[in-house]
Amino acid sequence: MLSPLSQLDRLVSDAIQATFGQAPGQVDAALRPSRFADAQANAALALAKSLGQSPRETGSQLLAGLTESNIQRIAEVELSGPGFLNFTFHTEWLAEQFSMLESDPRLGVPTQNAKVIPIDYSAPNVAKEMHVGHLRTTVVGDSLARILEVLGHHVIRQNHIGDWGTPFGMLIEHLIDVGTGSAEARLLESDPNTFYQSARSKFDSDSSFAQRSRFRVVRLQAHEPESLEIWQTLVERSKQYFNEIYARLNISLKDADLAGESTYNDDLAAVCEELEASGIARVSNGALCVFLNGYSGRDGEPSPLIIRKSDGGYGYATTDLATVRKRVDQLAADRLLYVVGATQELHLRMVWETARLAGWLPERVQAEHIQIGSVLGPDHKILRTRSGESVRLRALLDEATARVADGMKDRPELAVQEREEISEKVGIGAVKYADLSVAHDTDYVFDVKRMTATTGNTGPYLQYAATRIQSILRSTGDESGQRYTFAITNDSERALVLSLLGFGSVVAEAGTDAKPHLLCAHLFILAQEFSRFYETSPILSAEGAVRWSRVRLAEVTLAVITRGLDLLGIELPTRM
Repeated sequence: MLSPLSQLDRLVSDAIQATFGQAPGQVDAALRPSRFADAQANAALALAKSLGQSPRETGSQLLAGLTESNIQRIAEVELSGPGFLNFTFHTEWLAEQFSMLESDPRLGVPTQNAKVIPIDYSAPNVAKEMHVGHLRTTVVGDSLARILEVLGHHVIRQNHIGDWGTPFGMLIEHLIDVGTGSAEARLLESDPNTFYQSARSKFDSDSSFAQRSRFRVVRLQAHEPESLEIWQTLVERSKQYFNEIYARLNISLKDADLAGESTYNDDLAAVCEELEASGIARVSNGALCVFLNGYSGRDGEPSPLIIRKSDGGYGYATTDLATVRKRVDQLAADRLLYVVGATQELHLRMVWETARLAGWLPERVQAEHIQIGSVLGPDHKILRTRSGESVRLRALLDEATARVADGMKDRPELAVQEREEISEKVGIGAVKYADLSVAHDTDYVFDVKRMTATTGNTGPYLQYAATRIQSILRSTGDESGQRYTFAITNDSERALVLSLLGFGSVVAEAGTDAKPHLLCAHLFILAQEFSRFYETSPILSAEGAVRWSRVRLAEVTLAVITRGLDLLGIELPTRM
């Protein structure tokens, strides 16, 4: 079902077409929220200029067209100011729309024309611990996957892990030295950084080990069975670590979604051959490069996209081109989403432009960079440890859950296990919501005190709102035998209904524009509206039709907040 604003937008657009002869979509109805009404249309201002008349005159003509249409069945409309049209929805009509929403299992979320959408996100490295830099690409990408799926799209999760390349010679040799069944080998599952650092230290200090490692890389790239078997052990151990982090974060990525660098290894030579044969790539200083118009360095010289290094090795550009080709040809992609750091913008633009020249990325396929900003420390610089290293993701999650747990020490009515479960869900939810509630391409400061607060625009505030509604509903008893016509009796109920009816449109916008923060903002406003409703509209002391209507409002609010948090990947505790 369409939200009230969406229905109004259609009616205004139809009236513009009928009154002024404009083609559908040629002029935006320009609906905006208003302090003076439920919505305001500013279309007359844009139309007046093209018609050569005053906005007020254009607004009057549009008003006449609207009053002759069926707009009046849903709202009252009046001309205001220089040509604005103010709309106020009929309360009875809103009540009818709410009743339709209540019976809709999708809660107003539309089903869009299905597209195949591979989403590239998370992308940790084998034998390395996930750090703060992986937080945002993981939670933003996963939320987008959930949102697009509920809108009816076929989402293909692509976890492009770093599982190939020069370091693996070193890692394989170190695993052979310590033994695959040793305690140090098990560090790959619990503390992969320590395992990696031990291998790196040995590589830097032991020349014979370094020589063995380099030879092992050659054997691995030649697909020698023994090397591949040991490499697979490294990957499998790391999978267990990844899955532990994903389970804790409630991330929907599975082993089947792994599409690491190794996946494309056999395609890299063909990528280079095709680009060179077509004249798109040429050899420069021994390396095979693509030189695109409009890309140059500080010295004014053309910036190359290196496809094959002078030593014959392949880089990220080669692999990224292979992924584009595979995702379009084999996965039949209609839309490609890359949820990666903002610093990769230039690289991705060059890769996509090269792929379009090669015919691997046709114009019908959208390629979008969902730019990810940085997580900052209190000094507003990229969050790092005192030693200058990237902060481990596990440490951030532990900090948030520990703070929530500390605040629950004075809850003796809760069993220890229940306190732990609540602390985990609230702490993790706090971290995820703090990340998702800001635009994905902006930076934000990691402030664990603020993000775990149960007031303000935080995950715990929304979780608390939901658990509070659950508690209220437990106190109302069984209302299933009562049947009245739903009615809106005051302004706070009306405002809550409007927020509930807007949920589906916001989910659609969040998916279409790849902006999960829009959903966060809507859920926060919804929770605030419910709080005002509860303060002004008693539920438990009400009777008859009023009580029944208010219980229904509480139930649908709980359903919408729960569904919205699920689309963000945030779990609800049973109580707080």
